[in-house]
Amino acid sequence: MDEIKNYKSWNPDGKEVREHMDIKEDIIKNLKQVFDPEISINIYDLGLIYDIELKELPKVTITHTLTSAFCPAADQIIEDIQQATEEVEGVDECMIITTFDPPFGPEMMSEEARLILDL
Repeated sequence: MDEIKNYKSWNPDGKEVREHMDIKEDIIKNLKQVFDPEISINIYDLGLIYDIELKELPKVTITHTLTSAFCPAADQIIEDIQQATEEVEGVDECMIITTFDPPFGPEMMSEEARLILDL
């Protein structure tokens, strides 16, 4: 049974299939390089990323929100999320869902982001 747990699957082209958690960690790492230009804090620590769905790899679905429905940087943030996600090995396509439910609030921010903003 331990042999099954340690088994690594392979693609037909001979490349090792990456574990979902490794891909998700790399996506998060890249998303932490995407900043809200009005606040200068990365979107992940701001709490703008609600879900990273990997069920359909190599397609990833990211559900996120914005600090405001009237965010002037919305298009740029969405483009940056897509680019940061698609740069990850094992991801070919990123679908982005923008939602305002639940609405963004300071309680969604990481502790680090709240400290930076003195909240």
